[in-house]
Amino acid sequence: MKDIEIARAKRAEMKKIREIAQSLGIREEELTLYGDYIAKVDFESVLRRKADSKTGKLIVVTATTPTPLGEGKTVTSIGLTQGIGKLGKRVVLCIRQPSLGPVFGIKGGASGGGYSQVLPMEEFNLHFTGDMYAVNTAHNLLCAMTEASVFHKNPLKIDPQRIKLRRVTDINERALRNIIIAVGGKDGIIRETGFDITPASEIMAILGLSVSMKELKERLTRIIIGYTYDGEPVFAGDIKSVGAMAVLLKDAMRPNLIQTIEGQPVFVHTGPFGNIAHGNSSIIADKLALGLSDYVVTEAGFGADLGLEKFIHIKCRTAGYSPSCIVIVTSIRSLKMHGGAFRIPPGKTISDDIMFQKNEDALRKGFSNLKTHIENTKLFGIPVIVAINRFPKDDRDEITLLQNLIADCDTESELSEAFAKGGEGAVNLARKVTELAEKNTELKFLYDIKQPIREKIEILAHNIYRAREVSYSKSAEKEIENIEKRFGTEFPVCVAKTQLSISDKPELKGSPSGYTFNIGEIRHSNGAGFVVPVAGEISTMPGLGSKPAAINIDISDEGIIDGIF
Repeated sequence: MKDIEIARAKRAEMKKIREIAQSLGIREEELTLYGDYIAKVDFESVLRRKADSKTGKLIVVTATTPTPLGEGKTVTSIGLTQGIGKLGKRVVLCIRQPSLGPVFGIKGGASGGGYSQVLPMEEFNLHFTGDMYAVNTAHNLLCAMTEASVFHKNPLKIDPQRIKLRRVTDINERALRNIIIAVGGKDGIIRETGFDITPASEIMAILGLSVSMKELKERLTRIIIGYTYDGEPVFAGDIKSVGAMAVLLKDAMRPNLIQTIEGQPVFVHTGPFGNIAHGNSSIIADKLALGLSDYVVTEAGFGADLGLEKFIHIKCRTAGYSPSCIVIVTSIRSLKMHGGAFRIPPGKTISDDIMFQKNEDALRKGFSNLKTHIENTKLFGIPVIVAINRFPKDDRDEITLLQNLIADCDTESELSEAFAKGGEGAVNLARKVTELAEKNTELKFLYDIKQPIREKIEILAHNIYRAREVSYSKSAEKEIENIEKRFGTEFPVCVAKTQLSISDKPELKGSPSGYTFNIGEIRHSNGAGFVVPVAGEISTMPGLGSKPAAINIDISDEGIIDGIF
């Protein structure tokens, strides 16, 4: 039975969103309804009322280095939420909104799968409540107003060749990575620019890190759009676009409320990419959920070397809270891939016969990837457990071997069968996670925010990416010097790199070490409040494969959607 068929069958059992809200203590006047099953929440009203409430425990779900197919992090996050619900605990899931790029690309939807999904899945994976469109429009409005300022006598003396701001769209389109604009001859100055995908917009990151309209506008004001002829930075505030941008984002500031397939509440809010931006859902959603429940489950984008590290150093540092437990999701097939049993070509898939063929030698070799993630994660001082996302074709002997290898790392593990069994398949994992979350621990950061930017980059390169040294291009060195001179050093670093390897090179599987970590570019997301070292080859605009998921998505004459969401 396909995911969409399960979701459609379960839709008949869905609770009305008013009932979900009521179970959390959210009042009807604090909801804006988008039909019977989706609502936006007036977070300011709820947080004022719940200011003195006991704060729940925050559980963050991360993963080993994924294959291009994904290894079940979202499925496990949803299943864990359902499992905690089966224990009789008040639990909320906080996740990001999917980008249409991956939905119509190779990965398909981001609503989970099998009996571990969020509903309504079609709306969730498509336009939802328009938040992505709001970010897209606010970003492109800033671009348009920048162009207008340059065209109309250029009062700010903006150097058109030093405008850093690129356009955004939420569809994978490699032809838009680099484009020439204003070729009409009367419409501005002809020059090269390009498009990024909408989740890579700095505005998306700002939305995820802001906790009030006041803070949102302050951060928007600080966005650097480019430089003058004299080399001085020009800010969005100088363009006088911030008020209009904030108006476009006013509804997107409010988290969206839906539910799991078993009726647990889910906040969906913001969607920054994990390999380019900080890859986590919003601080607002977390704070709202923590004030309304015993446990909050959230997930961090891609592997622990990306999403979790950024969750700790950017999101937790900004928000002032700490996770109580970290769950690392892995699968036997992903570790065997890291052990060299097979490779998955970009944009393609391979047969189950290859992926699930027994190969204990490859599993032992590939375990180095999980071992590195476990060791790295323990540096943060928070209890860690490994969730083994079990596939029906996994070999029993290989499961036992993996469990023993994890135990040798002095780390607990538990099988998750959430895909096939829903919350019941994750209840043992839920029991262990909630026990670990009750321990008294203290979050440890790997670097001090006041350290020089290069020191912070190198701490991550040595401790998380296991590199021997860091190499900087001349332009990257110059930009670090420029940032520190003009703005100081008190920025976390948000490394942009491949998600397919712990290193900066996607072809290096397992646990590479002793290599040179190459920083080719430094970007300053001044509004978001972090510095982005770009390592290796990384694109801010993905492209579609030869057989994108869009090929398999259709709608019947009766309006029934079919596909591989």
